[in-house]
Amino acid sequence: MSATLAQGPAEPRKRSASSVYVQIANALRDRIVEHNLAPNTLLPSERELGEQHGVSRMTARHALTLLENEGYIYRRPPRGTFVAEPRVSFRIGSFTTEIERLGREPGADVVWAELVDPPGAAREAFELSDGELVVGLQRVRRADDEPIAIENTYLRHDLVPGFLDHDLHGSLWTVLREHYGIAPKTAHASIESIVLDDASCARLRVRSASPGILLTRLTRDSSGRCFEYARDIYRADRAKFEIDANLG
Repeated sequence: MSATLAQGPAEPRKRSASSVYVQIANALRDRIVEHNLAPNTLLPSERELGEQHGVSRMTARHALTLLENEGYIYRRPPRGTFVAEPRVSFRIGSFTTEIERLGREPGADVVWAELVDPPGAAREAFELSDGELVVGLQRVRRADDEPIAIENTYLRHDLVPGFLDHDLHGSLWTVLREHYGIAPKTAHASIESIVLDDASCARLRVRSASPGILLTRLTRDSSGRCFEYARDIYRADRAKFEIDANLG
């Protein structure tokens, strides 16, 4: 005869280490936001955070790393962990204009600038034939000497002869307006989350495999002609984008 075993209540499932560090990060993020903690405010250390939540220093470290990648905190061993400056808030448009709007000083370091074979998407948007070259340049964009983004810009060469002879350390749109009579009218952009490659991390002075934002933009003039194709990479910890939409 077989015996039937009585079953008691199921034991509660233990929280995984991953869910614990996410919960700790959420709690600290809420504290920073809800109490509007000022930049450079000292926060609990890994040890203190572990003691507060009854977890290991490794789990506390994972929580702080998550918040650092999100741009809410920064760490300066051995001094401690601090509230970070707010992200730079961008609208789709000129980097220079957006940084100046926020009362900061824009800057640009030219990595390369030359005539190049354009990416396929740029060739299609420009309606170019195979073999036609475009003006291409890569620049590291700064706000108050802090690297924020890497711009990869392509322009139709036939519209901007001699473009590479101009000063390329400021607003390219200003050069287009003042020397070629080209004024941006509309833009179509897409935004994606990415992981930065090693070269981008080095130029933006962030740790390997840091999160980034890829902004791809097509810019047109008042006649509807596409004159610019851009693929810009932003630090996810230092930039955010504001999107206005007419839904009526």
